Amino acid sequence: MKISIIGAGYVGLVTGACLAELGHHVTCMDSDRSKMLLLKANTMPIYEPGLGELVRRNRKSRRLGFTSRLDEAVEISEIIFIAVGTPSRENGAANLTYVENVARQIAEAMTGYRLIVEKSTVPVATGEWIERTIRLHVKKGIEFDVASNPEFLREGSAVQDFLHPDRIVLGVESGRARDILTRLYKPLKAPLVVTDMKSAELIKHASNSFLATKVSFINAVANLCDQVGADVHEVSRGMGLDRRIGPDFLEAGIGFGGSCFPKDLAAFVKISEDAGVDFTLLKSVSQINKNQRQIFLKRIEENLWNVSGKTIGVLGLAFKPNTDDLREAPSLEVIAWLRKEGARIRAYDPQAMPKARQVLKGITFVRDAYQAAQGADALVIVTGWDEFRKLDLKKIKEMMKYPLVLDGRNIYSPAHMKELGFRYVGIGRPQKPDRRG
Repeated sequence: MKISIIGAGYVGLVTGACLAELGHHVTCMDSDRSKMLLLKANTMPIYEPGLGELVRRNRKSRRLGFTSRLDEAVEISEIIFIAVGTPSRENGAANLTYVENVARQIAEAMTGYRLIVEKSTVPVATGEWIERTIRLHVKKGIEFDVASNPEFLREGSAVQDFLHPDRIVLGVESGRARDILTRLYKPLKAPLVVTDMKSAELIKHASNSFLATKVSFINAVANLCDQVGADVHEVSRGMGLDRRIGPDFLEAGIGFGGSCFPKDLAAFVKISEDAGVDFTLLKSVSQINKNQRQIFLKRIEENLWNVSGKTIGVLGLAFKPNTDDLREAPSLEVIAWLRKEGARIRAYDPQAMPKARQVLKGITFVRDAYQAAQGADALVIVTGWDEFRKLDLKKIKEMMKYPLVLDGRNIYSPAHMKELGFRYVGIGRPQKPDRRG
């Protein structure tokens, strides 16, 4: 099938490369010409495991192309995915300006039937507005359908998530749209949830909000563990073995960031308010997440006594492992506070350093975790990269001025760190003997 993706960001580029891998002919369109030039040269503008290989392979096989011309993308495709940004407004609502503009341009360029699919995360009823916009601007007599096909891609494992999905949600209003999208995704052999557009749009926001709720819940439990001397690792393990709960998203830490959870939470709250529903639960989820960062900063201050003049090694800048994305990354708030308090910062991240250099000023970027630890009064772990779990901790201790580790991701065992001679501060993890043997 011939497909165009309008918007070559995280979602659009992964979607395009993966659909090409399934054998479809895909054109990714983006108005950012510099990004298109990079992709045409097989250079990735983002870090996502496995994505570069997919792009190069499908470029070579001529199943994947790139353009900056929207009219060209519309002309050569039967299916058009809208995957442009929907940033938050000040009131939490999603800014749909890009979606509306693209819908209008698609309508003006259409010369025959097209299936327009909203892939961006959008508020409920956006599909209806896209349909109205297209109908207003399309040439008389040209048929089209609009559908919703929300994405459930996690940064850091987006390629695997696309090719091996838990489910595929199709929000359709016609049999023709249903049949086209069913054929499109048939090679994945995944469960299909075929529903109406409004339900599909809500499934996306409801899913992300529920996952964010699990994160905030276990973080609130971790804070209770700190007060009563329990171990949140054991609590979450005991909870996660219950099939009704499951272990995913029950890892306590400094809180979530990224472009999805914070934005989608705010949008879902605003959607609810506009519909006359007071979704107090989600407001609390967001507040707990904000508080979690402040709690961690307080731990740093309590354990350093005076932050001013101290050298702090910061491990991890991206909002999560296996990505270089800094959007809403906890590291930004941690580093901003440390700088304000007068600390000297030596920072390292396996992938996010190039982007971090553009937004973080007044700190020293180093080549690895060991250099970050050299002469440090404390080591602060903000992102749970596997690389950090495998460090030679004895060497780290020898290099530090004072062996204090403040672990915002609970990647180490408190008992083991104590044995090595560290002063270790986790989230809901008291330093006591490890009884598991």
